[in-house]
Amino acid sequence: MSDKKAIRPSLNEALAAWRKCLAGQKLPSATRWIFAENLCIERSHVAPGNFHFGFQTKFTPPDDDALEIAYDHFSETDARMVFYRLGSAAEKSVCILLCDPWFEEKTACDGFEPHDDWKISFRPGHAGEIEEVMDLKRWVRRVKHDRVFHDFDFSMALETVGEIKIHGRPLPPYERMAQKMVDRLRRMLGQP
Repeated sequence: MSDKKAIRPSLNEALAAWRKCLAGQKLPSATRWIFAENLCIERSHVAPGNFHFGFQTKFTPPDDDALEIAYDHFSETDARMVFYRLGSAAEKSVCILLCDPWFEEKTACDGFEPHDDWKISFRPGHAGEIEEVMDLKRWVRRVKHDRVFHDFDFSMALETVGEIKIHGRPLPPYERMAQKMVDRLRRMLGQP
């Protein structure tokens, strides 16, 4: 990796290259984008100690502009961005956008296709289905902690997308907590 500043393409250009990559792997090129809250990680009943990965968009649906907001925000960083495919559902590739310097060392041996001029990598994954979870109980009981660290832990949360839409930036933890306290106080006082 060279030290020169990468020039990120527009989202449409990056998506066109991503779809071409997927089609080249004989995977569905139509995409469905999810975020951190959409992941549904459950303990496997088949293999104790393992996990089953699914997703949902029924209970926390991403806004139409969520991918664009995440891409724009990640583009402002110097960290590597990753277009990551989790599997297929309903003849579409279920994808998640990731960003962190941790991905710099990931290569083709790890399943990543680096595009260093953009500082973006593609990880098309393998052919296979990912379950769409429609049961609220399963989603509420999903594993949020006590699991092995995974690539998709570097995804953006829909809460962060909302903060960027409202405040123009992600809130630091102290501001996020203060906002929650103000919201609770407003509800207690019956204010909108």
